[in-house]
Amino acid sequence: MGSVITPQHVEVVDVASGQRHLGSGITQQLDDCHLERWGLCLERSTPDDPVHGREVTWLLPDLGLRLTRYRPRSRHARPDGSLLTAARIDRDARSWITTDLLLGLEVPEHGAARIVKSEEFAAAVSDGMLTLEEADLAVCTVHRIYEEIRLHRDVEQWLAYRGVFTAW
Repeated sequence: MGSVITPQHVEVVDVASGQRHLGSGITQQLDDCHLERWGLCLERSTPDDPVHGREVTWLLPDLGLRLTRYRPRSRHARPDGSLLTAARIDRDARSWITTDLLLGLEVPEHGAARIVKSEEFAAAVSDGMLTLEEADLAVCTVHRIYEEIRLHRDVEQWLAYRGVFTAW
């Protein structure tokens, strides 16, 4: 059975041009778009956000995740932590295509991870926007990652365990 996810939940990153095309039709120019052995890093400024100056996102296809952190505008502000979202990530020579599976984890700098977007996820499953296979993939991914982060105590240690080394 094919996917019935709406275009709003699909993004295409053109690696060569450094652009992210959102399902809403908006195109964002990225300040940085580079490939590492574990995934693709996307970084852009967020001029319209009064709190955050930059968004850094890693697409991690082997883990089925999009990992996002926002850097605060003020160097004195506390970082927000990490948002990990289950995603299907397909790629070819020029593009990375991500499909948001509408379930994720919010992991503060200090504190326990919590599952987020569960209401949106449940509505998408109920309305047929996600197939049962996609829903199962999202639930299994989020619960596996939740357990791994809990065992490793924080996102940085968990990423290192997974062989992902980032400079935030």
